Amino acid sequence: MSGGGTGPDVPEVSGDRIELRGLKVRGNHGVFDHEKRDGQDFYVDVTLWMDLAPAAASDDLQDTFDYGDLAQRAAAIVGGPARDLIETVAAEIADDVMRDDRVRGVEVVLHKPSAPIPLTFADVAVVATRSRAGAGIRR
Repeated sequence: MSGGGTGPDVPEVSGDRIELRGLKVRGNHGVFDHEKRDGQDFYVDVTLWMDLAPAAASDDLQDTFDYGDLAQRAAAIVGGPARDLIETVAAEIADDVMRDDRVRGVEVVLHKPSAPIPLTFADVAVVATRSRAGAGIRR
């Protein structure tokens, strides 16, 4: 990535954003039968970019993206039908957020800290990003 972003995996954006961090949801995602059967905890981070000036001026929840609703929608997807890949789950969350035309871009990080890896590790995560054309978000 070129420019002044905050790291190689973070889209470069300008403007306002809403962040939801560390949403813990039980899900049944994975390629192994025991993952689908027993489930495990997943953690979701969502950053969405939109103009917050209308909400700041009106002080009205209708003029922003309700982060309580954001959490509920992400939790419903993670806690929903089992998927083999967390890439699929992260993409479903990102696509759901982008249904709101006010959102210029979104980054979803889906953490699977109990992934069945036979080595010591701190975390496994996938990142799904979406943006509208001309939104000022570079990948």
